[in-house]
Amino acid sequence: MAKKRPQTKAKPQLTDGEIPVVGAREPCPCGSGRRYKACHGRAAAHAATELVHRPFEGLPGECDWVALRELVPAATAELPLKDGLPAGVPSVTLATVLPMAWPALRRDDGSVLIGLQNDTASGDISRDLADTLLRALEAEPGSPVRGRRAPAEGPRLQDLLDPQGAFEPVVHSGFEFWVPDAENATPEVTASLERANAAAIPTVRLAGVDAAYWCRTPEKNHLRWVMPHPEEQLLDALARLHAAGRSSLGDGTRLVGSFRAHGLTVPVWDLPSGVGAEDVEKPAAEFAERLAAALAVTEPLTADERRARGGLTNRQVTLS
Repeated sequence: MAKKRPQTKAKPQLTDGEIPVVGAREPCPCGSGRRYKACHGRAAAHAATELVHRPFEGLPGECDWVALRELVPAATAELPLKDGLPAGVPSVTLATVLPMAWPALRRDDGSVLIGLQNDTASGDISRDLADTLLRALEAEPGSPVRGRRAPAEGPRLQDLLDPQGAFEPVVHSGFEFWVPDAENATPEVTASLERANAAAIPTVRLAGVDAAYWCRTPEKNHLRWVMPHPEEQLLDALARLHAAGRSSLGDGTRLVGSFRAHGLTVPVWDLPSGVGAEDVEKPAAEFAERLAAALAVTEPLTADERRARGGLTNRQVTLS
């Protein structure tokens, strides 16, 4: 006669929202008997690595966020928080890059600097930056914040920043903003600043249009303009202007292609080496008017326009 198995009480079942994160090789807390990585950890890992194509969508100044992430060497912008600054934190500042590639730094006076151009552990830059920001607000003054993988369920920048706050980048000629008093810095810090400054490409943000950045390189100058329009619509409009001979920014300038970065398109113009940022202010404003008119056209592209579009598409480079 077979022995009766002792009866055991069934474990209470947890809902997905109640299951904590444990080590990948530990038993899953849901009671399935499988390892966490093969059970509920699979969804958490997918959420942490799934690429968010427009991580800055919904933030004020999305185009400038993309520019500072991918194109601008040295710039800062004050970040207004949705719930205001905590006690002991006089300011929160976004920086393109910080010394030692730190994700964030809490200065001696309590102010916070957040680095934008760091590698991130997940596929959502916004979530990683929000995690870094929260840890920086609680860090001891005078200490850097190390990188880590943000919790998959953690907040994003869109949850922490004031949606009505202005995003106004300030482009710097160098990285003196790293230290409160660069003129009286130690020789080691001074040498580090000199090395960083020597590698920075001179860059200027245009005043008359949004998110357009002039830069100077040894061979020629460029204008790189981050635009918010849907990619297909923008490429059609650029093709119409290019086919009509109206895509340049003046004599000797040429629309040469575009970047694709964080879900947005960045048209690029070559400029003669003698053309400075102030020289393209008026032509850029005039081009913005021509582009607005071209964006409003809904007719199919002509044969010449299709060829122009093909050329622009072939010269498109994806940055992220």
